[in-house]
Amino acid sequence: MDERPTLRQLEGLVAIAEHGSFRRAATALGISQPALSAQIQQVEAVLSVQVFERDRRAVLVTPAGEEVIGRARLALAAIDEVAAAARRRAEPLVGPLRLGVIPTIAPYWLPALLPAVRAKFPRLELILREDQTARLLGQLAAGQLDVALLAIPVPGDYTTAAIARETFVLAALRSSALMKKRGRLTESDLDGERVLLLEDGHCLRDQALAVCERGGAVESMEVRATSLPTLEQMVAGGLGVTLLPEAAAAALVPTRGPVATAPFAAPAPGRTLGLAWRTSSARLREFRLLGDVMRDAGEHFLGRLRKKR
Repeated sequence: MDERPTLRQLEGLVAIAEHGSFRRAATALGISQPALSAQIQQVEAVLSVQVFERDRRAVLVTPAGEEVIGRARLALAAIDEVAAAARRRAEPLVGPLRLGVIPTIAPYWLPALLPAVRAKFPRLELILREDQTARLLGQLAAGQLDVALLAIPVPGDYTTAAIARETFVLAALRSSALMKKRGRLTESDLDGERVLLLEDGHCLRDQALAVCERGGAVESMEVRATSLPTLEQMVAGGLGVTLLPEAAAAALVPTRGPVATAPFAAPAPGRTLGLAWRTSSARLREFRLLGDVMRDAGEHFLGRLRKKR
């Protein structure tokens, strides 16, 4: 049988790629730098591939090394699944779970969802990572995340479970004519309006842009925001109008101030929030359970939110 890389060697490869340094990777792994260097030399010899380019200033991953490290991550994730499977035989959702969340969901939904998750699964150890959709999906595919909370559907070989459908509301100056159409607002009322959107990379940008294009709105090309709070401040400054998810609007727009919100008439535009995970994952049952708990908590949260409007 051909010689295979060891578990420690795979861990060393991934650690160096993540830390960009032999010294920092060795510290994270709790071994000496010479020992780690020896491990990498051995695994490169076993694989007959140079994984890293080394100089005094930086460590770079070679093109061949990119594939090796990607597969090493998946192999380590599969090994983790072995231990997790044994734990799940006794009790589901115990131990670490790496959850990715997009920025337009995390601060507005997690305070409503996480208490319900902790109450139902007290031995679950959530490790949260906030990032944009494309990067979360990349981390999910590489085995760096177990599951992600984002707007669905998503491209790729992922299984999803819907959590909630969140509508968009219009945010504009309280004195604007659009605010007089509360409850009767339609996408066509956006015709000719100067709409402020998030910068490229946010999936909410694409969803809001689709609504604006259907309504005939014009995107403001001079300014783009990096976050929803910035969008609200831009509207307050009279730069234009914007679309906000209803949970974010409730948190960001004060009841008294220059900015007000108006809901759209049914069927209102919006987005579906959900969990996504690798279709190949062995934790289908667990993720379904997690989705059920989040869905119940999400329905309760939206019900309270809409009563206040």
